[in-house]
Amino acid sequence: MSKRATRSVSGGLDKEPRLPTSQKQKTLLSADVGHFSLVRALHMADLITLMNGFCGVMSVFSSLRYCLGAPDNHSNVWLALYFLPFGLFFDFFDGKVARWRNKSSLMGQELDSLADLISFGVAPAMVAFSIGLRTFADTVGLTFFVLCGLTRLARFNVTVAVLPKDATGKSKYFEGTPIPTSLVLDGVMAYWVYNGLILDNVPFGVLAEGTMLEVHPAVLLFMIHGCLMTSKTIRIPKP
Repeated sequence: MSKRATRSVSGGLDKEPRLPTSQKQKTLLSADVGHFSLVRALHMADLITLMNGFCGVMSVFSSLRYCLGAPDNHSNVWLALYFLPFGLFFDFFDGKVARWRNKSSLMGQELDSLADLISFGVAPAMVAFSIGLRTFADTVGLTFFVLCGLTRLARFNVTVAVLPKDATGKSKYFEGTPIPTSLVLDGVMAYWVYNGLILDNVPFGVLAEGTMLEVHPAVLLFMIHGCLMTSKTIRIPKP
C-alpha cells in the first residue's frame, strides 16, 4: 500500500481521499470561510511570486520619488533600477519552490503573470518616463510597450497547455521574447544614468521639439522590444 493510501486509513475507518492541490485551492477560494480564506489558499510559491510584484511596485514608487525630487539626486532612480533584478530572482525562485513542493495552481500562474507585468512592464516604463521620456508621444510609445507585455502574458496563459512539452512537463520554448528580457532595457537605462545621459541629455536627442509630435527616438527601443515579445515566429528554447 502506498504512503498516500496508508494515510487514508486510521483505526480501520476509511477517510475521504485527499484532494489534489489545485482542487483544494479552488475549494478554499470558492468557500465562504471568512475574511482570510484567500491567505489560506496561497501556497509558499505564491507568496514568493507576490515578492516579485512587491519589487515592481516599489520600483514604480521610487521612480515617482525621483520625479518629485531634485533632478541631480539620482538615488531614487537607482533604487528603481535595483528593485527589478530582485523581481527576476523571485520570478525564478517561485517556480523552483513550486516544483520542490510539488504544488502549483492556476492561481499561481495568474499571479506570476500579473507580477511580471508590474515588474518587467510597468516599472521599466516608469523608469524611462522618470529619466526623460516624458512627452506625449513618448508616453504613447511606452504604453505600447506595456500593452505588448500584457498581450504576451495573456497569450502565454492561454497557450501554455498546448505548447510542446519535454519529459518533465515544461514547455520546450517561449513564443516571443519573455517579458523579463526587459531587464536588458533596464541595463541600458542604468548605463544612461551612470553617464548622465538623462533628462535633457537623453541619447539620440529629440524630434519635432516644441510640437505635439515631440518625441525622443530612444522610445523606439521599448517599442521594438514590445514587438519582439508579441512575435509568433520567434521561438526561444527554455533553459
